[in-house]
Amino acid sequence: MAISTTDTAPVTTASAPAKQAPPPRWRSREALTAWLFILPSLIGFLIFTAGPVVAAGVISLLNWNLFSAPTWAGLHNFARLGPDPTFWSALGSTAYFTLVSVPLTILVSLALALLLNQGVKRIAIFRSLLLLPYATITVAVAFVWIWLYIPHDGLVNAVLGWFGINGPAWLISDTWAMPALILMSVWKSFGFGMVVFLAGLQAIPQQLYESARVDGTSPWKSFRHITLPMLSPALFFVIVTSVIGSFQVFDQALIMTNGGPGTRTTTLVMYIYRTGFENYDQGYAAAQSLVLFAFIILITAAQFMFQRKLVHYDN
Repeated sequence: MAISTTDTAPVTTASAPAKQAPPPRWRSREALTAWLFILPSLIGFLIFTAGPVVAAGVISLLNWNLFSAPTWAGLHNFARLGPDPTFWSALGSTAYFTLVSVPLTILVSLALALLLNQGVKRIAIFRSLLLLPYATITVAVAFVWIWLYIPHDGLVNAVLGWFGINGPAWLISDTWAMPALILMSVWKSFGFGMVVFLAGLQAIPQQLYESARVDGTSPWKSFRHITLPMLSPALFFVIVTSVIGSFQVFDQALIMTNGGPGTRTTTLVMYIYRTGFENYDQGYAAAQSLVLFAFIILITAAQFMFQRKLVHYDN
């Protein structure tokens, strides 16, 4: 006897166990564990980064000198930026510092990392010594470099004198004050990039170089077609962090030149500091800091746009 499909359907439904829907991914055990680990950093970010950004956004809309009640200013503080020559001069000095110091720091870091990666014995000792400037506080380094740059008795001009070169008065020269700051900053910062590059170099499989040698590839072509692509993630990381750090340069310029001569070495962060805590114009200082924040966000976003084309990830 034939059994119709309509008769058997209720029996099949009643006997099959009901399937439970899986919990949402954000409620899974792994997700909760991950949230637990990132919670301290998230709280710190909200208190020390996101909170000040929001506060700066509110203060930028006020006229406030810290000693009297703030008054509403609207967008007036942002409108003051356009005709302010000191703001644009400070922005230009910061861009000059970034465009010269970041490439120099990366070149020095990469050169030293390549040198240490050539089977140097007791590499840990050399790595620690070269990292020492980065671990030293900037204030101490700045005072040492002030002594090095003394026009008549400083070590820099003494070395130049051995080659018959009459060194300038570095820190009071319109031309040489900013290069002097850049040279000090490169010496202070190269250790961080060197450590990152060295870790990246030691992670490159040696089989790639051995295959290149068997094929008769020159050292330059091996560097260009093996080292640089494999090192591109570390290179990208160092470039991004160096650019962000250079746009916030402040302490060495304040100690070594105090922004002079004139405003030659007045960086944007130094101008924000003077506006807020020497001229007590908190609203205008907050507007400047938000513009600096926007610059850094835009430049970092542009770097990440080029990342897909220039950075090689070995998956």
